[in-house]
This record gives sequence, C-alpha cells and structure tokens, in this order.
Amino acid sequence: MTSPPKNHDVSPPTNTDWTRSLRIALVHDWLNGMRGGEKVLEQFCTLFPGADLHTLIYEPERVSPLIRSMNVIESPFARLPGARTNYRSLLPIMPAFVSKLPTPDYDLVLSTSHCVAKGARRPRRGKHLSYVFSPMRYVWDHFPDYLGSGFVKDAGLRVVRPWMQKWDRRSCTRVDSFAADSRHIARKMAKFWNRRARVIHPPVDLETFKPDFSQPDEYFVVVSALVPYKMIGRAIEAARIARVPLKVIGDGPERSRLEQLADKRFIEFLGWVPDDELAHHYRRARALLFPGVEDFGITSLEAQASGRPVLALRNGGVMETVVEGSTGAFFDHPTAKSLARLIRHHNDSTYESSTIRNHAESFSPTNFRENVLRWIEGKVGGGS
Repeated sequence: MTSPPKNHDVSPPTNTDWTRSLRIALVHDWLNGMRGGEKVLEQFCTLFPGADLHTLIYEPERVSPLIRSMNVIESPFARLPGARTNYRSLLPIMPAFVSKLPTPDYDLVLSTSHCVAKGARRPRRGKHLSYVFSPMRYVWDHFPDYLGSGFVKDAGLRVVRPWMQKWDRRSCTRVDSFAADSRHIARKMAKFWNRRARVIHPPVDLETFKPDFSQPDEYFVVVSALVPYKMIGRAIEAARIARVPLKVIGDGPERSRLEQLADKRFIEFLGWVPDDELAHHYRRARALLFPGVEDFGITSLEAQASGRPVLALRNGGVMETVVEGSTGAFFDHPTAKSLARLIRHHNDSTYESSTIRNHAESFSPTNFRENVLRWIEGKVGGGS
C-alpha cells in the first residue's frame, strides 16, 4: 500500500479573455452518449461557455450537465425517419447536413470530429480548427470491422465507401488547422488526408477516478462501447482461457452476440454504469483489459488515474499512455491466446498505485486546455 500522490491539476483556469469578442461555434458529430469524444468536448465547453454547439443529433438526457448547459442547436438531420435509432445507416447523407450548418456566420469554428463534423464550412472572415479523434473509421482502416451484418448492408457499405472516402479527403479543405488526439491518429491523417496535425492528448478526469491504495479484488475489467472494432470478444475469450473473472462495462449493438459467446462462470455484463460506480470498478479491478486497436483510448487513462495497470495490445494510441513495466504491459499478437498468456503472468505486486496515478496526472484537464488554447492562439491570434 502506498501513500496518495499530489494532485497536479490545481492551476487556475486558463485565460480566454481574448475570445470574448468572437462569435464561436463548436461542432460535434452527435450527442447521444458520454464517450471519450464527449468528454473532450466538455473541455471545449469549459473554455468557451458562450459558444453555440451544433450537432446532428442531440439527446439531452444522455449527455452531461455541462453539455446541456450550452446553447445546443440540433440539425434537421435528427428529424429524418430512423435518425435517432439507426443514425449510422444514414452516413451517406450526413455530409449534406453538416454542410448546411450556419458556420460561415461565425468568427471561429471549432469542430471535434470522428465522422463528419470536420466537414462544417469555415467562417467567411474567420478560421475553422478541427480536433480529430479519427478519420472516418467506417470507410478507412476499420471498414472490414463493420461488414458481416447482412448482405444488403454490406453491399451498401461497399457502394458508398469510395464516395465517402473522396468526401472525407475533400472536406479537409474546409479546415485551416488540425489537431489529433494521438500520434497514431496524426499518422492516419497524413496517410488518408495528406494533412499534418498537432498532437494534443485528451485529458482524464482526475477527480472522479482516484486510487484507494488497497489490494484489488480478483476480477479484471473491460470498459468499452460494444461495437465491432473494439474487439471485446477477444477479451471475453481470453478471460475464459485464463479462467479469471471479467466484468464487461458498456453497451452497444454487439452485446447480445457477446453474451451468447461468453462463459457465464467468468463473464459478467454490467452495461453502462454511473461514473461513481465505474470509478469503483476501476480501482477494485486487478487490471483493465484493452484488447483492440484504439485511436487513443481514454479508458486506459481512467484506469491509470484509479491506480490500476492496463494490459493492452501493442498497437494504436494506447502505446502513448501506458508505460510498459510501470503502468501496464502489452501483448503482441491480436489473439485471445496472446492476451490470456499476459493475464496469466500478471502479478499485482509488480505495480505501485502511486506510480501509475502520478503518470496519469500528466494528462490533466488543465494541461489539455492550455495546449488547446496555445494551438488556437497560434492560428487565430489573441492576447497572452
């Protein structure tokens, strides 16, 4: 047991006085849950509380009070049949609606994008800066992960993919400067879009996620949306092979299939849980399992902020947040057997909760906001 480390996220709020004369628009793909992207959006809302927030879909009951406090403007896209329940099937028409957002009327547009938000038009007399979580994964490198759900749907995806790739590249011309959430994503942006990006790692909530500095319980944990590219089935199978208890926190279209595959002697599905309950499961788990390739992976930092190590595939953005041998470990082959071997060799005594927590504190919200402001000031200008 180790003593609690000092909380480094105690500096005063960043000065944004120079933006008060600007009419600012925030643009986010859709607001129907609180995933990693929405937690980053909260930081933009903190920096610019007077901004208008434009989005394709807005379900206020499913987002945080901070986001609800904004002037949220929902696109007419949300009134289309099936838009709220099956919005991904309407992907080919999303660009048309994003292009109709009234962003030219603003002085500064800040988009946070993993799909089409970065396609918003730039202001007539200002700039459009885009913080990117990923190039549109549905049509680029994760395209195969979204196939296999039916002949008609697969055929439709194959037909629209070339057009969506072309639009994704072409719409980059509407952005004056890009930031990426990881070096992993910056490399993808260079490959798919031929655009350079500044890297600004997302922050972790250091107040909600804290260690208790006691011995963990027996279980491991996965925290994720249950969608194909997350590869949660790999973690479930690895837990079965290693014969260890696993709690799966999250929900999504893959849940029923995964529940059918899971060995109920070892696997428990909890769905989405409130943040206080999530924090409890992080700090009591032996480790977080991170079975797939992520753009960044905020859950890795949430676990580390809670003092718990991460067992992850050696690929993607998680390699920028986990320090091997100090805050976690990697498995090298994208198979359940490879992850199961890592689980079997995991030793709780290898890790110090205070060391893991101290590392997570370098990803504080204050650091993130300061880095974002430096990026914006460098492109738009303003006071110090």
